Amino acid sequence: MNYDNLTFRAITNTDNGETSSETIFHYRQEGQILTAEYAGGTILEGRLIGLVEADGKLRFRYHHINDQYELRSGQCISVPEILADGRIRLHEQWQWMFDDDSAGQSIVEQVIESP
Repeated sequence: MNYDNLTFRAITNTDNGETSSETIFHYRQEGQILTAEYAGGTILEGRLIGLVEADGKLRFRYHHINDQYELRSGQCISVPEILADGRIRLHEQWQWMFDDDSAGQSIVEQVIESP
């Protein structure tokens, strides 16, 4: 599975998360290395870096600055699901690191951009 140049939007998140339907992720992949930039909603600027496993599962670390100007960091495992229309849905299990060790679940879905 290749995530290079794909765009995702947050669909659901648990209450302790900071992504929302306004959060957009722009993924890049080179070999097994995955990176992304994200922003929207309460997130002013964010980055993630991780690895893509052979089965398409993602393991990554993320960090962002929210609208309270707090630096937040965490780790995540995302399991892909291929939707009927061919888009990718990622089921995420994440955990905050440092100030807050709480965990949560979220879903992000691929956005098909119009030509």
